[in-house]
Amino acid sequence: MSSRPITLRSLIPAVFLPALIFETGMGALAPVLALSGRALGASVGAAGLVLALLGVGQILGDVPAGALAARLGDRKAMLVAAGVAMVTLTGCALATRVWQLAVAVTATGATNAVFVLARQSYLTEVVPTGLRARALSTLGGMSRIGAFVGPFIGAAVLTGRPLRDIYWLALLCTAVTVVVLLVVPDVAEPADATRGGAAPASVRTVVYRHRKVFLTLGLAVLLVGSVRATRQTVLPLWAEHLGLSPSSTSVVFGLAGLVDTLTFYPSGKVMDRAGRLWIAVPSMLVLGLTQATLPLTHGHASLTAVALLMGFGNGIGSGILMTLGADVAPPQTRAQFLGAWRLCADSGSAGGPLVVSAAAALGSLAAGIAVMGGMGIVAAGALLRWVPRYSEFATTGTRRHGKSTLVATAGSWPPRDSDSSNAVRGPNVQD
Repeated sequence: MSSRPITLRSLIPAVFLPALIFETGMGALAPVLALSGRALGASVGAAGLVLALLGVGQILGDVPAGALAARLGDRKAMLVAAGVAMVTLTGCALATRVWQLAVAVTATGATNAVFVLARQSYLTEVVPTGLRARALSTLGGMSRIGAFVGPFIGAAVLTGRPLRDIYWLALLCTAVTVVVLLVVPDVAEPADATRGGAAPASVRTVVYRHRKVFLTLGLAVLLVGSVRATRQTVLPLWAEHLGLSPSSTSVVFGLAGLVDTLTFYPSGKVMDRAGRLWIAVPSMLVLGLTQATLPLTHGHASLTAVALLMGFGNGIGSGILMTLGADVAPPQTRAQFLGAWRLCADSGSAGGPLVVSAAAALGSLAAGIAVMGGMGIVAAGALLRWVPRYSEFATTGTRRHGKSTLVATAGSWPPRDSDSSNAVRGPNVQD
């Protein structure tokens, strides 16, 4: 391994490139899953469920992903996940019944959970804390870029071709990811890769040991996940309510996605320099207020303006949940902790859109959107309350206090919950 300082540029070949390739394949799937279900004879509701199962699979895979990464190591866990994904994507392509497609899609979502968690765990371990937010925001940015670019590549592939070819495209992306992982070495060896001895602690044990974190900051993370996921539901639904054509809705959604994609690096830099709260709280306030404002829009122009602001609010929050998880994860049981942490975020992502859907079914889409807007304000307050308690990187003030406490207590930071944070590393890193 290289002894040179770790920089964002040095992380591109081994971390960001495989993440981008893998997420591009996953991004290409999303617009086609429901259509695949319909092609196999599913009703509209069942076809929508097929799409939702990708997220359900990710939720089901979060906790096992932590256990797998702890047992095998991050890189081996990713290779296993990619190998299984190639099998499940083949199953998607060859499915002749809706239930076969549903099972394969769910399993594919679970492999995505393993892949994302393993990279997050690796970056948390090897990247200096002064570069942590930028590294994890960039990792989150790879997912956003993949989700933005993947559908366009998929559209090009599907021109005049059957729907199942999208799964072969995703499989190709996964195979290329495997090649990159095998050929390109990591920039540094995780410290726990050289630890021997006891078997990893169970996820249940880790969750119980850090239950105060999950019942407080974990709840805030769940709220953040719900508000962020809801925006993808409310925009097209409200656009349809206003009578916009599908093509106009796609343009609005695409522009919001472009703003979202362009803002991940600046937000990481602010989090590294000024503290996590300077991004976490504004992100939730902007998302909450724009969602609450959405029912007040009455035409294409006003909807586009709100959508762009929504994209900005979500974009600046890129990587914030991964960064907070990295801040509070205990070093000895990091992967297991992060698996439960991601379960909080992904459960919120699944629950938020359900609130809006339930409200729409009861006859008041605007009320559901307004409720989730208010949830964004609540999430901002929860972050403001709990992030400084558990992360020394909440603000520059908590960072100074954390360092002084670390010196005074010989490494027992944070004083409120000594086993819920990583040791401080030097902040002198390069961009």
